[in-house]
Amino acid sequence: MAIVITLDRMLQERGMTLSELAGRIDITLANLSILKTGKARAIRFSTLDAICRELQCTPGDLLGYDPAQAQAQDAD
Repeated sequence: MAIVITLDRMLQERGMTLSELAGRIDITLANLSILKTGKARAIRFSTLDAICRELQCTPGDLLGYDPAQAQAQDAD
């Protein structure tokens, strides 16, 4: 998938741990970890809203598009 999740970078910039964010937005650490590692196949808008609220960012700060990754997967 060509969608890139930059949650780890945002957390580092904010000096926040994944556990702390999970507690603040009332989501399990396991589910947030799946999102952080890019293994999630979907995200609820309410979850994205909560993450953006707590990290004071926009969805564009958390999500990116890398066409090179899509091409690499097509080659597999």
